[in-house]
Amino acid sequence: MAANASHSRILIVGAGIFGTSTAYHLAHSHADPSSITVLDRSPFPPRHAASIDISKIVSVDYATPFYMDLAFEARHAWKNMSILRDRDGELFFDQACSVMLSNEESGLVEEIRANFRAQDRDQTDDLKKSELDLWAGPQENGYLNRHGGWVDAGAALAAMMEDAVSRGVRYKTGDVETLILGENGVKGVQTKDGRVYKADKILLATGAWTSQLLSQTEGILNIGERDRVEKQVTAAGVCVVYYKLNEEEYEFLKDLPVIISGDIGEVVPPPKRSRLLKFTNARSFTNTTRTASRQQISIPPDSLQTNVPSHLQSETLDSIVSKIPQLASIASKKPYYWRLCWDGITPSQDQLITRHPHAQLSNLYLAAGGSFHSWKFLPIIGSYVVNVLNGVSNGEEKRRRGVNEKFVPKRDLKDLED
Repeated sequence: MAANASHSRILIVGAGIFGTSTAYHLAHSHADPSSITVLDRSPFPPRHAASIDISKIVSVDYATPFYMDLAFEARHAWKNMSILRDRDGELFFDQACSVMLSNEESGLVEEIRANFRAQDRDQTDDLKKSELDLWAGPQENGYLNRHGGWVDAGAALAAMMEDAVSRGVRYKTGDVETLILGENGVKGVQTKDGRVYKADKILLATGAWTSQLLSQTEGILNIGERDRVEKQVTAAGVCVVYYKLNEEEYEFLKDLPVIISGDIGEVVPPPKRSRLLKFTNARSFTNTTRTASRQQISIPPDSLQTNVPSHLQSETLDSIVSKIPQLASIASKKPYYWRLCWDGITPSQDQLITRHPHAQLSNLYLAAGGSFHSWKFLPIIGSYVVNVLNGVSNGEEKRRRGVNEKFVPKRDLKDLED
């Protein structure tokens, strides 16, 4: 073992929502926070994480009671946790009405509203004819929800990690290359520059990079393709575009509702500080490659996340105009910047929070599978990860359908490249 190896009780690899929230909750519950280490490839906040953004939607619009309950729990935390405020005491959470749209044939809108009514939480209204004409496509229906809102994403993530570090959690920078196996489990991880971090328990909160990181270890242990982590969580990307608004444009759009269209994408209002209007193209994609052991997995490309193929740019701009013709003048401007946002997605779009089932990986834990909808759970999801680390069950939930099916990738990035 390398002489520069350090030892922790718990090592968290990755500082996105799962890693940050887990570090925060461990810092508040663990007897010795200094025995906890967070390791990420970049200084905080991590620039690669899907969690880092100007804004993220906080919605409670779920057709399943489990996720609706969880979303309301998170929403309560966003409004009441003292750490989730800026230095002036203003909430990172901005309560705003949201417009939820879906293809009429899917029945999703009515399922969600029925769930609101069943839980006595209905604050939705039918969209007026003028609103349908304004926001909805010809085959869509929807509703206005007064439970909606969005959050200053990067600031909230930073606040929670800063709190964890202030309580003793150690934050280290290093690009993990491989896991180090021992006789009784995983002894630690090694970074690309040769440093070694040992721990009693290791949590991979590595999002879209989970399969890439585990692939070599799975090969060493001769884990069959059916049982590899790629079958549980894979990398998927979406295209996001941002527009810097001038004073007149900002005044016109500052009260824009959050718009969630299941078939096309999402529009997030411009924050006052940045004045950036954000649009996400819901049509996701994989980036498949073959590993040295000939396993096919999807991983984020090594290129910068701002390198967006022109075909994907055109598709995204066409989506904006087709969804909201009133934004055509904004979409005709030069974007402030483009981004390919990568996340780990699971087959059912549930989070993957578990101890690894393989006998030689029994001290390895996974917290991944944000599936493009889990960011809203930042304030609370770490408490559920801590339960798993402590051997406490979070219960079992069975559903009829995927929770966020619109983001399941049906194409590959290579087919979109110039």
